[in-house]
Amino acid sequence: MTTLAPPITVPAGAPSMRDAFGRRIDYLRISVTDRCDLRCRYCMSETMRFLPRDELLTLDELADVADAFVARGVKRIRLTGGEPLSRRGLPDLARAIGRHIATGALDELTLTTNATKLADHAEALAAAGVRRINVSLDSLDPDRFRHITRTGDLAQVMTGIAAGKAAGIAIKINMVALKGFNEDEIVPMLLWCGEQGFELTLIETMPLGVVDEDRTDRYLPLDGVRRDLEQRFTLTPDAHRSGGPARYVRVAETGGRLGLITPLTDNFCEGCNRMRVTVQGRLTMCLGHADDVDLKQALRGGGRAALDAAIDEALFRKPERHHFEIAGRGAAPALARHMSVTGG
Repeated sequence: MTTLAPPITVPAGAPSMRDAFGRRIDYLRISVTDRCDLRCRYCMSETMRFLPRDELLTLDELADVADAFVARGVKRIRLTGGEPLSRRGLPDLARAIGRHIATGALDELTLTTNATKLADHAEALAAAGVRRINVSLDSLDPDRFRHITRTGDLAQVMTGIAAGKAAGIAIKINMVALKGFNEDEIVPMLLWCGEQGFELTLIETMPLGVVDEDRTDRYLPLDGVRRDLEQRFTLTPDAHRSGGPARYVRVAETGGRLGLITPLTDNFCEGCNRMRVTVQGRLTMCLGHADDVDLKQALRGGGRAALDAAIDEALFRKPERHHFEIAGRGAAPALARHMSVTGG
């Protein structure tokens, strides 16, 4: 990366980050790559075609985008992918964004990862200011994990998780609940997370991108999962918020928290505080809509003023809610765009 400019400060009277419905947008997810070393069945097809590298924003441009949003009052940034640690130079980008934590302009820099490369980068991420990481992990059984991911080595992931924990990074496990795949592992995962001091968040599968299997077969509504868990555990609502859409309960028997992300069974759009920047520089206002704004053109053609104008346009166009649904068998996904392109 090139030499970075000194950290910006948020000026008085900075442009608003409220959308047309009055929601304050203070959380940005930045996809640094659409590539991933795993091929999770609900996320990707087995033979993915990734974006040409010359279409991607450079790391310096991604840092500039982050600067612009921090200047406008965004307080949380998450680096995502694909697998963000597969992007060469990712720790440099984390340092460039993490410097805003020292000034107080940014509250938190986090990362979502599959942890296959986390052992190599945990200490550098911690030094950059990353204090919390979400690890995507859908099974604790090595054979089932390999089946779900097609290529994954669970031992490698566990080594990465241990390295993150040793570096002082809080770990949250993200588990996509899949009917017929891993529903029998939800209780063991909850107990294991309690033993390790990790939070667990369960996620309903989302109809994004064409994959090789029919999501109708795998959709597991989390309202039913919660009812089943209440037969064994004492769950009490918890007001904790991590910036994202998860709603939490406290699990008395483990002493930990359980998060539930329910885009299908319990729409949470009224409190949406998020936008996403794709690795191509498209600002996606809603995960469930195809509409976006081109930040790359603004960034390369007009500088900060053009970037602010593009963000203003996106805020005005941000929809009130998504319209996700798991349609009938064989139906096309809600959006053709894969989650790995948008950023999880």
